[in-house]
Amino acid sequence: MKILFFVLSFIFSSVGYAQQILSPNKKIKVVVEMQQAGQGGSGQVHFKVLYKKGSAYIEVLPSSPLGISREDQQFISNLRLTGEGKAVAVHDKYEMVTGKRKFCENFGTEKTFRYKNPSDQPLDITFKVYNDGVAFRYSFPNSKGSSFSIIDETTAYVVPPGSERWIQPYNQAYEDFFPFSTTGTNEKNNSDWGYPALYKVNSQPLWVLISEAGISKENCAALLNNKENKNIYKVTYPSAKKNLPGGAISSLPWKSQWHVMIIGELADLVQSTLITDVSEPTAFKDTKWIEPGSAAWVYWAYNHGSKDYKKVIEYIDLAVKMHWPYVLIDWEWDVMSNGGKVEDALGYAKSKGIKTLLWYNSGTDWLGATPVDRLLTKEKREKEFSWLRSVGVSGIKVDFFAGDQQNMMKYYIDILEDAAKYHLLVNFHGATIPRGWARTYPNLMTTEAVYGAEWYNNNSILTDKAAAHNTTLPFTRNIIGSMDYTPVTFSDSQHAHITSFAHELALAVVFESGLQHFADRPSAYYNLSAGPQNFLKASLQPGMKPN
Repeated sequence: MKILFFVLSFIFSSVGYAQQILSPNKKIKVVVEMQQAGQGGSGQVHFKVLYKKGSAYIEVLPSSPLGISREDQQFISNLRLTGEGKAVAVHDKYEMVTGKRKFCENFGTEKTFRYKNPSDQPLDITFKVYNDGVAFRYSFPNSKGSSFSIIDETTAYVVPPGSERWIQPYNQAYEDFFPFSTTGTNEKNNSDWGYPALYKVNSQPLWVLISEAGISKENCAALLNNKENKNIYKVTYPSAKKNLPGGAISSLPWKSQWHVMIIGELADLVQSTLITDVSEPTAFKDTKWIEPGSAAWVYWAYNHGSKDYKKVIEYIDLAVKMHWPYVLIDWEWDVMSNGGKVEDALGYAKSKGIKTLLWYNSGTDWLGATPVDRLLTKEKREKEFSWLRSVGVSGIKVDFFAGDQQNMMKYYIDILEDAAKYHLLVNFHGATIPRGWARTYPNLMTTEAVYGAEWYNNNSILTDKAAAHNTTLPFTRNIIGSMDYTPVTFSDSQHAHITSFAHELALAVVFESGLQHFADRPSAYYNLSAGPQNFLKASLQPGMKPN
């Protein structure tokens, strides 16, 4: 048997190895193959993805490299296949509180390939091939040893030259446009690109959306970089910065995030729940207290409005008249004046049957807007969340996160876990993109991570770009999770606003968000005719679409 295993290992490493994994509906095929070792080869694992149209398979992702590096050793070249698991059917049903649909169901095929590097250390690569896409991740299965630093990946997505693509230049708040390109370049970009990344399979009515999901406290988030070749997008970990190491540090065993590709026609991409499909099930069962809905929001029209008691009261009254269940009191509520303090505003809202949401500075970035540094430690969160429940607040909006490093991923999850104990809804702003947490922590109602209507406050760029930008978002950013764009504005903020009223009204349902924050001043909604007003009232439920 040892001789047979040696011979097989030699064959696999010298002449290459390929294995196919099919989705249950046979439309998607993943081919996992080993580059030949020796004779110029590197013994590196590659994969490619094909999609069946009619009777033929079309290549939607050409052969692309896999591999990962730890600080102590690499798992990239000269790997040898030591075994593979059986193909296992995946069938999962679960229920969501927010998102595209309430009841979700998926079908897939799972298969794990086991490798060892030249130091005889193991690496597993697990693929899940679904009817609407592909997910894969790495794992170090051995359970001995102290902490290790996972520093980089050689994972890359190869797109054919000339492919049409819509990808935003990376920034830590994911607030940029998704410019159309066939070259993989952008005048503002340093070759770093943020998820999600959309491209069209050349000459075919097929599309691929690349993102990631299932991030735990043991992972950092990633981005894409095409510096070496404009048609090869390499998975890259965020750089280290003050108090935020790059990569990930963990004891063994360890699993990476899921690398996700949603594949099909545009309608397939929009309807897909693959990001939550591969994420962990809900961490708590009692979700009756979690209620999606619409909210009045003071910031857009009055930048510092939340410190003005009388303006806050106007927005509480707006929520009452429009039958919206929530009002969001934004930054500087801790210094509220002009007739009352925040406790007075909260009491007034409660007397009117309106639920309240309060803004917080995460305390991790350079911006000093208050209240700041009330959530950075567990002790501070417990104290603040206990107070919020005592005064009847329903949720929090947490802003100004510092990046995608592992420390930040842990901070996001810590906030969600602690907030759930106090039955608090959560909205992340100035934050990373959705990565499946809405399934695991259903109190995560929405995330910004979008160049939204708030930017009318900052400069004039959105004035001319809004119409095109807004028609791109349903096929890019909003596919991967709830999006707090703060839509449906009719008047001007600091800069001109020229989209039509019909366009703005449509955003209320085209943009999915567990909390839909309507941003305009009260007079803009009061001046609407009965039809549009009724459309925006409580009969509209933007937080959850029917199946």
